[in-house]
Amino acid sequence: MLGELVRLRAMEPSDAEALWRWNHDPQVMRWMQDGYPQSLARVTRWLGEERGRNEYGDLLLGVEVRADGRLVGLVRLHEAQPELGIAELDLYLGEKDSWGRGYATDAVRTACRYGFDQMRLHKVTLTVVPENEAAWRAYRKVGFVQEGRLREVFRRDGRWYDQYTMGLLEGELT
Repeated sequence: MLGELVRLRAMEPSDAEALWRWNHDPQVMRWMQDGYPQSLARVTRWLGEERGRNEYGDLLLGVEVRADGRLVGLVRLHEAQPELGIAELDLYLGEKDSWGRGYATDAVRTACRYGFDQMRLHKVTLTVVPENEAAWRAYRKVGFVQEGRLREVFRRDGRWYDQYTMGLLEGELT
């Protein structure tokens, strides 16, 4: 899937080292639910055999810079429900030198376009900590609107944060 700045493609087992490195970088994971540390071997197995293939309910894609083919992050449409036409979106850029260059906005736009056009979704949802200003701006640029607030559901550095729920309907993609 081609965007203006990025190409989205299936993740490969050879991407495991990058994914492992990003998941162990405190700056990258600052506003993400990071779970427990995993070994590189475990991440490699998960990307290979354990995760299975991309399908309607769970689509995991690598974000590559179109100009040089470098993998800089990932985007995921998951929890897709064909009966309701809804899926949830997750995104992060793990290569910090790619931050602030428009790649996240383009990746979100491209993934949502795919969801609406190919998966026949009606709505894409997500949650974001409002203190994650870069993500908040990217989602708003694409057309996401705040729909609700989950009070104190994200904990980081001993502090509780709210998360906003955001949604984008099929005709609202900008």
